[in-house]
Amino acid sequence: MDLLMKSLKIGVNEKLYIKDPESSTLGKNIVEQSILMIDEMGFDNFTFKKLGVKINSNESSIYRYFENKHKLLLYLATWYWGWVEYRMVFATNGISDPVKKLEKAVEILTQNVEEDSSISHVNEVVLNRLVINEYSKSYLVKEVNQENKDGYFVVYKRLVNRLSEMIAAVDGEYPYPISLASNVMEGALHQYFLKENFPTLTNCNDSITPTEFFTNLIFRTLNQNIHG
Repeated sequence: MDLLMKSLKIGVNEKLYIKDPESSTLGKNIVEQSILMIDEMGFDNFTFKKLGVKINSNESSIYRYFENKHKLLLYLATWYWGWVEYRMVFATNGISDPVKKLEKAVEILTQNVEEDSSISHVNEVVLNRLVINEYSKSYLVKEVNQENKDGYFVVYKRLVNRLSEMIAAVDGEYPYPISLASNVMEGALHQYFLKENFPTLTNCNDSITPTEFFTNLIFRTLNQNIHG
């Protein structure tokens, strides 16, 4: 797995960057430090000027890679979802039983993220935390319809579609596989956010994981449909 990840190139829409940050040491440093800084100070307080100070580079050099911090956030989110998609496809590829395949997919999509040391400039644990706290800011903007047309969310949508197909494979009569899949994707982020910030609003805690909750939710929903 580590060997495969070292050669992995996450496909990110080229419109999200001016110069591919994966093509240079400076670009990788921009990605690495922006993840850490956004996690530490929040997206609203993060600026390219502050990033430039952190990496000992001119602010203008960052603009040679990204048009603005919104595009950077979209880039980071897309990279994250591409990494999750790869892990899910890799983990489920050899599973023929549709129930076990769906269980494994839900586990990958909702589990606590562990750092993958094979990608040295991206701390996936911190990036996961960033996505939990900041991902909604990438699409809750007036330009979202145009950005969707431009393909900025294609990786995330593809991941939802993969999950919906697995749901349909378990229960072809269930009428809402896409809605259920997108609820799992968004809901997993939300449950982790509630667990950390509003613990009285969720049953998820140190003993009950979001993975347990969503596995239970999906299969109770599908079983009720099968036997209803």
